[in-house]
Amino acid sequence: MIESNKGFRGPGGFAGPLICGVDESGRGPLAGPVVAAAVILSNDLDVSGIGDSKTLTPARRELLKERIVNSSTQWALGVVGPQTVDRINILQATFLAMRLAVEKLRMKPDFIMVDGKFEIPKIDIRQKAVVKGDAREMSIAAASILAKTHRDKLMIQLEKRYPGYGFSKHKGYPTKEHISNLEKMGPCPVHRKSFRPVCNFFDNKSLN
Repeated sequence: MIESNKGFRGPGGFAGPLICGVDESGRGPLAGPVVAAAVILSNDLDVSGIGDSKTLTPARRELLKERIVNSSTQWALGVVGPQTVDRINILQATFLAMRLAVEKLRMKPDFIMVDGKFEIPKIDIRQKAVVKGDAREMSIAAASILAKTHRDKLMIQLEKRYPGYGFSKHKGYPTKEHISNLEKMGPCPVHRKSFRPVCNFFDNKSLN
């Protein structure tokens, strides 16, 4: 899958400082990667309807994703797998995904707005953490859409590799169906061993 438009140069312009919105998808699931997106909005993007991805239907998210990626907007994705999540913990894995996304951008931002309570560590760009930023800042909302649609697509692919868990339906989140299937089948290679109740299937040594 393409994870950035680093080589794309479209007709749209960028007025003023380059503001980059960053958001993630996949902190809470029991399985699969955490995905972050970094987005610098271009002047040619129609931003009507863009909002917090959690409030949008899957069909609407896909339509908005296509509008974003087909504009001159600069975007990139960072993907960190479950093994790394287990090794460094989910918060640090989220920060890593965010750094990867920002580093893949063709244009270096002047300023970053990141969704949540925490700024991204180990990054040499001025930034601000914005609580509920995906509902307050358009660039963060666009990032939330790209991160969510990309992760959902990855989970649909993982359902084909590991059928029976329902990944294409619940996307790895701890739904009753997922927990039930996990108890029946045991974990698969993309389950996060450090997350409960997945960790109940392993002893402490197997988490290292």
